[in-house]
Order: sequence, then C-alpha cells, then structure tokens
Amino acid sequence: MKIAFDAQLLFEKQKTGIGWTVEHLLKNMELKNDNEYSLNYFSLHHRKEKREIMKEFHRLGYRLNSCGWIHNVIYRKLWTRIPIPYSLLFGRKQEITQFFHFDIPPGVHGTAVTFIYDMVYKAFPETIRKETLDTLDHNLSRACDKADHIITISEFSKNEIMKYMKVPAEKISVMPCGVDHDKFHPNYSEDDIAKAKEKYGIHQEYILYLGTLEPRKNIVVLIEAYAKLREENKSCPKLVLAGKKGWLYDEIFEKVISYHLSDDIIFTDYVGVDDVPLLLNGATVFVFPSIYEGFGLPPLEAMACGTPVICSNAASLPEVVGDAGILVDPYSSDEMKNAMQHILSDDKLYRGLIDRGIRQAAQFSWKNSAILLTSILNDLYNKFYK
Repeated sequence: MKIAFDAQLLFEKQKTGIGWTVEHLLKNMELKNDNEYSLNYFSLHHRKEKREIMKEFHRLGYRLNSCGWIHNVIYRKLWTRIPIPYSLLFGRKQEITQFFHFDIPPGVHGTAVTFIYDMVYKAFPETIRKETLDTLDHNLSRACDKADHIITISEFSKNEIMKYMKVPAEKISVMPCGVDHDKFHPNYSEDDIAKAKEKYGIHQEYILYLGTLEPRKNIVVLIEAYAKLREENKSCPKLVLAGKKGWLYDEIFEKVISYHLSDDIIFTDYVGVDDVPLLLNGATVFVFPSIYEGFGLPPLEAMACGTPVICSNAASLPEVVGDAGILVDPYSSDEMKNAMQHILSDDKLYRGLIDRGIRQAAQFSWKNSAILLTSILNDLYNKFYK
C-alpha cells in the first residue's frame, strides 16, 4: 500500500487543534515495511527551515515528497480557477492520499481521503466571518463530493456531516483525537509551574480558559458568570483567558470593561506549547464554555493534568468529557457561576473530579488514534484495490 499524507500543516508557527492533530498522528503512525509512506509538502519558501522540520519524519520512515516551484497559498487560490492537477505537483505513485484540512485539490491520483472536523459554519454561521463563511461553504461542499472517504473526530461530528452535507454514513469514519500523555500529566514541579505563571503575569490562584478568542468559544457568557461569582465571593481566584485572538473578539474586551473586571481578568495571548500543560497544572479550575466543538481536546488535556473541569453540555463535549467534569448550559451564566462556586467550596467534589478526570483522559491517546487511522486506510485500500 502506498499512502501519501498532506503534511503542510506541520509548518504552522502557532499550531492550534488541527496542526497538532496532524503532528501527533504522523509521529504515532506505525510504519510497516510492506507499505510506502510519503509526506507531500510545498517547499518554495523557507526551504531550510522546512527541511529541518522534516528530518525527524524522514528518520521515522517517511519518504519526503516536496514541490518547490509553486507556493502552497498560491496553489490553493489558483486551483478553483486553473485546476492544476495535484498529481502534476506530487506524482502518481500514491494509491491513497490523506488530507487533513478538508480541502481536496483537483487531480488527486488514486483514492482521496480528507478530515472534516465539524460543521460549525452550518450550525452557527453567525460566529464566522462572512468571507470565511463563503470559502468554507464552497470548499466543504466540494470536499464532500470529491472525497472517496471522510474521517471525522466524534460521533457528534459524523451526525452533523450527515445532517448538513447529506453524506451517507458509510462514507464517514470516526477517529477520536488523543491526549499527549508525555506532556499532559500532573507531575510537574511547583517551581516549573510558578515560572510559567510568572511568564504570563499570573501571581495568584486562577480559573483558566484556554483556546482561541472567538465567538463560538462563548467567552462572553464566561465573563458574565465570573462577574456574578466575583460579586458573591470577592476572594475568588482570578480568571485567566489564555489564547490568541481569533475573530469578532471585540465584545470580549468590551464585556470585561463594562463589568469593571480589568484587574481581575488576565489575557495571556498565545501560550507557548511547552507552557500549556504548566498553566493547566497551575489552574484551580478549568472552564470550557464553548457552544460548538467537533471534539474539544482542551478539557481532556486539563483532566490529564489533574485539574477539575467545567464544560458546556453542547455538541461533542458530553461525548468526550463523560461524567468526569461538570456539564453546564453554555447559555446560562448562572449555571456556570454555580458550577465554579460549587467546585471552589466543596473539597470532596474537587478531589472526585480530579480522579475521574485523570481516568477519563487516560482512555484517549494519539497512539490509539493512529492505530484507528491505519485501520481506516487499510480498509479503504482493500475496498478500492483488492
């Protein structure tokens, strides 16, 4: 079996969920000697830097297959007008090509497989910028038509794709995300945690949100809940909103000002990859109020670090968190406030959530995800080539 993976997302400077999914899956794939595994990537710019990144994957056993005469971004813009075949750039040796970013370019040789992570643009179009919405609508519709198979990351997302895109169930497989347990665990030293807190201007106990600042993350309701908590309990921990700005984030900052919480809420901006588990370990509580997630990895990573989790009861999150966190109505600031107060005031509940969270997170690993991805690709090879 000859499998090619689109590896372009490995070069993201500030990786978010999809970028880390690609990296963890490729690093955890079991490369069998009777198969050929290739990584396709565009190398026109920053060749030396990309070459260094790819060395590790070459050592793992991947064949590197680069295109050096056109930039990735330019190719993506061109292919809707000038359908330059993907096979012209990366050859015709592969039998299966796995894409990770839902787009499928024209002229892919062999079987084309892609990931589609969620249907947020259909379910909550008001949380997406207009130009992004138009692009997603066009590209995802085309991907669903052109893909020989689709992989998604939760049963919830599978049902959403079937609902909105009318894709038959047999064309979709589910591969849950994993937790990097070498990184996300509760065994960091107090000194390392303190240094990370100092780096981001955190000097007290804190309630943590970690993720992009954008509408579907529902941070405005979290701020409203925190304002109520602060009104009832002046000594409650600070609120740390950790993550880079996404889009339509102005309301978040306006809400902080309107509630006079500028001294009580800390914005960190993007958190470095090595600092994420340290901030999770240092948090008193982790709150994830998102209204829509295809999977929702941050709550699991917080659980793996031994931090109690409050999470919205929406979308895929109950499927992922199970009974190991407190699930709340994401539209109810009162429910969110009560959950925070309950955890902060009930030591038995606090300890129970830590224990249940660690057990829940242990069920998810990138090795298991990679094994499942391999099984999906093997089944497709047997279907199309045997």
